[in-house]
Amino acid sequence: MFDSITVKPKGSSKTLILAHFSGAPLDPRSKALAAGLGVADTVSAALTRPEATGDAGSITEAYPDSKKSALERIIIVGLGKAEKFEIAHLRAAAASVGRRLSTIKATSASFEFEGPVSTIKGDPAVAGQMVGEALGLLGWVCDDFKGKASTPTKRTRLELRSSDADFAAGLDRGLALAESTNFARTLSQTPPNIATPSFMAKAALTLARKVGLSCKVFEGDTLERENLVGHINVGKASENHPCMIRLEYTPKGVAKGSKPLVLIGKTVCYDTGGLSLKVNNTMVGMKRDKDGGCAVLGAMHAIATLIKPRKRVVAFLTAAENSISDEAYRPDDILTYRNGVTVEITNTDAEGRLVLADALCWACEKENPAAIIDLATLTGGVITALGSTFAGLFCENDAFRAKVEDAAKAAGERVWRLPMHQEYKDMMKSPVADILNSNPNRKAHPIQGAAFLSYFVEDRIPWCHLDIAGVHVAEKNAGMFIEGPTGWGVRLLAALAE
Repeated sequence: MFDSITVKPKGSSKTLILAHFSGAPLDPRSKALAAGLGVADTVSAALTRPEATGDAGSITEAYPDSKKSALERIIIVGLGKAEKFEIAHLRAAAASVGRRLSTIKATSASFEFEGPVSTIKGDPAVAGQMVGEALGLLGWVCDDFKGKASTPTKRTRLELRSSDADFAAGLDRGLALAESTNFARTLSQTPPNIATPSFMAKAALTLARKVGLSCKVFEGDTLERENLVGHINVGKASENHPCMIRLEYTPKGVAKGSKPLVLIGKTVCYDTGGLSLKVNNTMVGMKRDKDGGCAVLGAMHAIATLIKPRKRVVAFLTAAENSISDEAYRPDDILTYRNGVTVEITNTDAEGRLVLADALCWACEKENPAAIIDLATLTGGVITALGSTFAGLFCENDAFRAKVEDAAKAAGERVWRLPMHQEYKDMMKSPVADILNSNPNRKAHPIQGAAFLSYFVEDRIPWCHLDIAGVHVAEKNAGMFIEGPTGWGVRLLAALAE
């Protein structure tokens, strides 16, 4: 929606943004600010109009007298009832304002929310971050694949200001988190004829060089040598060969042998379903089966450029294409993983868990992790269970689960815990191998995926699985997102690392 968004500490803005609560007069600080700018009467008159309800996201506009003020427009956004307001609600309010700023082709805007934020005793830096995130996410544009048959869209460059230095610093931080998220969204949007496993590896290598990460790509004979059988089998039908990508962030002064947080992202660059072919046009959109990996790559961008935690973070992207040829793996095949677990293939469309299992085995064996978290567009069942409101969370370690839930709340990326019981793990038992990759019984479908993965994680290691199949795409143009990828998980993982 914008060509760019930046925070400018100096200069003046043509548009003033204020906020007010429903059923309450404008707070004293906002009144004083309006008076100081010579627009007190204009604001007061605007708030008497019928549309000035203060309902969350409602917009009221006013136009100052050019002889009395340099401002051209005032936008007053509603925050809802003060007693129900939380600082995170500023994301939705800012998105409403951002859409209006885009419509009017605004080039500068000053957000003056100190009054309502102080009313609820909120932190102005956090408030600024909420606004920066929302505007940055709303501003995402991916015209990379538009050709000569499309008319280029003219977009404005938007400058943001605030008289509150802490709020302005928060705006900068929020925009930076949005930049990392938008990096993941652009990768998600990239079509499968471009975004192959090798493309994802090059993207990771480029990022590593740019922000100071280390990066290693496991491919070809290395996959065979390391017995990464999930990648080998899922990817062997495609001419675009599979690879497992490892990134590492190590801050100065931290021992290389210290226990890292490990992030793992399912990166199936395209999923036909393999020989268990997807039908009835359900293959459309499968370029986004890599979105777990895109989120992990976006999170590593944020970790290296903004968060900079005083701990090691290791990331894995499990990149493969699930295709069809005479080389394809089949139902009835049995795979033996590097941890000794054998898997009977019953459904080649349950492929994501097979590549994730490689990374989980490797992380447990080689990385000595403090904790592991994986993100995957794993099951349609989680959409049936939770819709597009929550991601499914599976974690049996209370302390680690609490940290993930706190990070989710901070990021505004909702998670809902689903159960993991021995009976679910028993559902995955095979009569001819250790386990099945998919039980034909559709009971507890999203839990089946998590139960399968649990066989590749050592009990001593805190582990969380997030099934993001319902939340990685926005189905309509609303709030902070236009229709398309959301980059879900980037901000959660960044908050968790922090």
